[in-house]
Amino acid sequence: MRPFELFVGLRYTRAKRRNHFISFISLISIAGMALGVAALIIVLSVMNGFQHTLRARILGVAAHVEITGLDNTLSHWPTLAAVANRNREVVASAPYVSAEGMLSYDGSVQGVAVRGVMPKEEDRVEDVSAHMKAGTLNDLRPGAFGIVLGSELARNLGVGLGDKVVLITPQGQITPAGILPRLKEFQVVGIFEVGMYQYDSGLALINLQDAQKLYRLGSRVSGVRLRLKDLYQAPEVASKLATLLGPQYYVTDWTQQNANFFRAVKIEKNVMFIILLLIVAVASFNIVSTLVMAVTDKQADIAILRTLGASPGSIMKIFMIQGAVIGIVGTALGILGGVVIALNIDVIVPAIEHTFGVHFLAKSVYYISELPSKLEAHDVIVIGIVSLILSFVATLYPSYRAARVNPAEALRYE
Repeated sequence: MRPFELFVGLRYTRAKRRNHFISFISLISIAGMALGVAALIIVLSVMNGFQHTLRARILGVAAHVEITGLDNTLSHWPTLAAVANRNREVVASAPYVSAEGMLSYDGSVQGVAVRGVMPKEEDRVEDVSAHMKAGTLNDLRPGAFGIVLGSELARNLGVGLGDKVVLITPQGQITPAGILPRLKEFQVVGIFEVGMYQYDSGLALINLQDAQKLYRLGSRVSGVRLRLKDLYQAPEVASKLATLLGPQYYVTDWTQQNANFFRAVKIEKNVMFIILLLIVAVASFNIVSTLVMAVTDKQADIAILRTLGASPGSIMKIFMIQGAVIGIVGTALGILGGVVIALNIDVIVPAIEHTFGVHFLAKSVYYISELPSKLEAHDVIVIGIVSLILSFVATLYPSYRAARVNPAEALRYE
């Protein structure tokens, strides 16, 4: 036998009421709860997707850990790389030259970040080769003065494979006519696209030896880049290497270099969770109003149950069950809808953009031009629990009022 409180509470929930307005408010409460829960799941999934995609794209052209000297150069980088490779977490290392310049082609000029690399070693510490749209990184042969450009940079200059561009360095050379900038012609041997506008529009790769000649570094490099087994161990590895190498070297990891990006995403995720949680809170208030009206409508029923021996606690349980059903149904529908949309947002958003002719994330403005989504079970569980708690708390006051109904007063005018 079921407890009679459960039986009556479920009966009140599914029975047709004399007052249809109460039924309408109940549906609004369920819809509000479902909308709030679904919105929370979708937004948090999108924020997770942004964080995951941003991290993947940044690490596509950035190393997990970088080591450089205090003057941004290293003289004996092979010895330094050997020391770093002794760490169990380090799986690969590669030297690099970091500099700035300007690219010129057919009257167009673009400022660029120039990176000198050793193609074979660079493939082991980053994923640029996986993002090549044309050519290969191995085409950067020493002495050939080839250059690999980001896709947006190549588009802005109007160049393609085989075209020759002029790289202008900020370091000048003294001549009888004064100080003139150094110029060198490079042939475009590759084009990459990592999907992050910052790199696609402003990064150019050249061979390490060509960079050393062009920027007059001799055998020096700007630093050494490291790849780790677990990228989340980067802060700990960087700290150990900094202690091991001493104060004459500067060791940074990807979390320090891009701290502002990930801090902003985390703050936005927390703020959006709090804001959208208010939707669930509003739906909970609707549960309060629904139960208050239900208690008023059912005063005669409450009085009869009390005269048959039901205790105030039993009456309270009846209406708590009725409100909990609203919360459970609304939460379940919200979780179902939110999960379905979050898992298919890569199809839904492009369909909306195509239908209305809009583009939500322009490449020239945002780092990520597509709306990503990464559904995490932890978020769904937390949202479901918080929603159920709010809906349960919303039932306490109306249920308490129902328990305090005086049977004699309720039946006086019946």
